[in-house]
Amino acid sequence: MPAGKATKSDGDREFLSQAGVGELLRGAILKMVEARSDDPIGFLADHFCNLASVTDTGAQEQQLLNRALWHLRLAHHSQRSAFSNNVRVAYDLLNLTTPRGGGVSGSLYTHTLQCLCSEGGVPASTSAPLLRCLHCHNHEAVPYDVFRYGVLTCAVFSDYIRQAQRLYAEVCSPDAGPASRALGLAVLGTLKEALETSQGCDAIRYLEASAKISPYKLAHVMVGGQTQGPGGNMDAKEFENEAAELFIARVKVVS
Repeated sequence: MPAGKATKSDGDREFLSQAGVGELLRGAILKMVEARSDDPIGFLADHFCNLASVTDTGAQEQQLLNRALWHLRLAHHSQRSAFSNNVRVAYDLLNLTTPRGGGVSGSLYTHTLQCLCSEGGVPASTSAPLLRCLHCHNHEAVPYDVFRYGVLTCAVFSDYIRQAQRLYAEVCSPDAGPASRALGLAVLGTLKEALETSQGCDAIRYLEASAKISPYKLAHVMVGGQTQGPGGNMDAKEFENEAAELFIARVKVVS
């Protein structure tokens, strides 16, 4: 290689090193591997757009919240190591909005949980009782452990509500209208039993409980629910609210 080209190549490498490009790329690739993205190029584009948005316009609270939510979406809560890493990154980002980084403000913490539930497909009316349990006062400085518990609980709750919606769809014929109240209560009773007998820690076990209801057990409950119990119907929203109450009753109140 001619001396001029070698010098230019060395200069380019030195420039990239001083600019921290290597660290940026390593960090982006690590995030991509953790998230197991099906679209690596799109993932990297989103990642660098998120970084650029704050660099261009300053560390505004909304921009930091958007970045934090992006990190929280990267890994499902079942990928425990990656999920925990992303929660930590999100917390550190939101912590930049407070003087001297004394903890995420209660108002921003609550807004983050509201966004997670909404993005998870949970109606505001369904998530409101849960958010009251996880609520911190606006002026409070929320420590990391409380933040992580709230984020994990909302992530699991979103999955749990989708499971409940699927359960209702399985016992309700679209052509026949709402399920009978007796049948809805019978399925809710089975879900409650699964919740009470599940082993494990944290909110994860509540989601696992809803998945434990076997097709055979569900069919057995459906037969019993059609032949006995109170009259009338239970629509999907009422069933969802009742299922949510079973979950929320087992959530630790934060404050």
